[in-house]
Amino acid sequence: MQKTDSGIPSVPTVQVIERMFTLIDILASREDAMSLKEISEKAGLHASTAHRILNDLATGRFVDRPQAGNYRLGMRLLELGNLVKNRLNVRDAALEPMRELHRVTQQTINLSMRQGDEIVYVERAYSERSGMQVIRAIGGRAPLHLTSVGKLFLASDEPQRIRAYATRTGLSGHTKNSLTQLPALEKELAKVRRDNYATDNEELELGVRCMAAGIFDDQRKLLAGLSISAPAGRMDEAWLPKLMATAAEISRNLGYHST
Repeated sequence: MQKTDSGIPSVPTVQVIERMFTLIDILASREDAMSLKEISEKAGLHASTAHRILNDLATGRFVDRPQAGNYRLGMRLLELGNLVKNRLNVRDAALEPMRELHRVTQQTINLSMRQGDEIVYVERAYSERSGMQVIRAIGGRAPLHLTSVGKLFLASDEPQRIRAYATRTGLSGHTKNSLTQLPALEKELAKVRRDNYATDNEELELGVRCMAAGIFDDQRKLLAGLSISAPAGRMDEAWLPKLMATAAEISRNLGYHST
């Protein structure tokens, strides 16, 4: 153990850091301020030790003292959290999991986001072995009601917003399988909500089927959709668990927690 200039043993730096993290975790467990006595008891530290560390954290604004002897998490943690959140990019978070999903399925994997009444393809993992020509390049768009990812976004809307979408777009179709009537679309969206995934049964392009799962951010907001596109005769329902697990992995990378 190191000693100070006065010869008194000092607490190892690593131990101080561990205690600091313990105190932060204790404060994070409660929304309201906590007393020094309660904090020190939960941490298993002498009150004077907890007091010293908490005061150091308060100097750096990691901890606030709303009144004497009480502590809560400080605004500096919020500032740092926002910096991390702003750096989280859905494309960056998704790229490696998408490549792994493509390796497993050997089919085209799409990452899409909503812009108004359309989805936009923002990233793709594919190879010539997928056996399917990529028609819509990155940056390409498609109507919400004709795509699996678009249905995820519509299913998350309130009924009046879905009806407004139908009125604006007229639910125009691209193939004989397109859902061009509101009752049929509403029935499909109810199924999406129940199953937590969506499909496109040759509704955008004949000969191409898709299945999609949602990607959520730290506020549990639907941020994007991950989909598998395959020739209609090759689509395998056995890919669905892996698709959903991959979407969940990307969501966790973006700060999403299910509970």
